[in-house]
Amino acid sequence: MSVTESNPITLKEVKSNPKVVELINGANEVMRAMGYTEHGHRHVGIVSSITRYIMENLGMPPRQVELGMIAAYLHDVGNVINRINHPMTGANMAFRLLDEMGMPPEELAPVLGAIGNHEEMAGTPVSYMSAALIIADKSDVHHTRVQNPILESFDIHDRVNYAVQKSRVEMETSSKSILLNLEIDTQFASVMEYFEIFLSRMVMCRRAAALFGYEFQLDVNGTHMD
Repeated sequence: MSVTESNPITLKEVKSNPKVVELINGANEVMRAMGYTEHGHRHVGIVSSITRYIMENLGMPPRQVELGMIAAYLHDVGNVINRINHPMTGANMAFRLLDEMGMPPEELAPVLGAIGNHEEMAGTPVSYMSAALIIADKSDVHHTRVQNPILESFDIHDRVNYAVQKSRVEMETSSKSILLNLEIDTQFASVMEYFEIFLSRMVMCRRAAALFGYEFQLDVNGTHMD
């Protein structure tokens, strides 16, 4: 398949690719079996939307924004193999998928770099696209992500996600700040428990925001934290 500049691969085409659909379904089933929160089409759809929001507010070209959304939609596909090293395996899988669809190398390269660097254990923000994806991914904390149906058996990740009733990313171009606004029901988890499991992710978000000259901030139940 040959793709020209006038007929680029779109997010819509990626989302409707049967291989992509089943690989994301499979990745979430692996995560469910391992006791993790939802990593399926809901999660990648939200991460893709937040990535677009950030990149558009940075004034990036529309095609770069769409490539960022594609990277976000495929960022967790490596979980279908294993949670360990899933950014690297996912980048390899994304290369195969997007190459088959006809995406040219100059577009593949930044997409793969963003996917391969989205986790705090081994990744780092390497581009605006990568930084936007990192912030979008780490900001998706919400009660709807909990897959465990038994409240009594929740671990700390289940409890913290279950406690988050609202999660919203707000970007202020005038003050160059990105705010993650959370509303937490403290009967299920405390604010300190949130920091206990997400501190490394928040540190990575700060590095990501700094890449494009912004400050990452957090607001929990109306308390602002710089």
